[in-house]
Amino acid sequence: MSTDDDFKLDPVAVEILGYLRDVPANKPVSAEQVARSIADKAASRTAKEKPSPNAWRKYFQAVKNQAFHLARIGRIEITRKGAAVAPDDLKGLSGVWRMRLPGNTES
Repeated sequence: MSTDDDFKLDPVAVEILGYLRDVPANKPVSAEQVARSIADKAASRTAKEKPSPNAWRKYFQAVKNQAFHLARIGRIEITRKGAAVAPDDLKGLSGVWRMRLPGNTES
């Protein structure tokens, strides 16, 4: 399901939003999960040979960049240790972080 605003976003950002809409509301997801999903979709479109198990890595940085962008414009939240990270604090964020739709809380 896409909205008119989704068509103005980068395709990776649209993939992030779609992935988050498809998971249970209280389940945050990692950038790696989204990158793996994108890599799997790309591999299924070009099924010439078996994809590398590390193919997702080439999408990881794009997922991270777009996730931070989506957080800054309020479309998603970035969490660390279960708590939402303020968009102004994303630049220095390191370690394990996850994404969720706004208003969802982790169980």
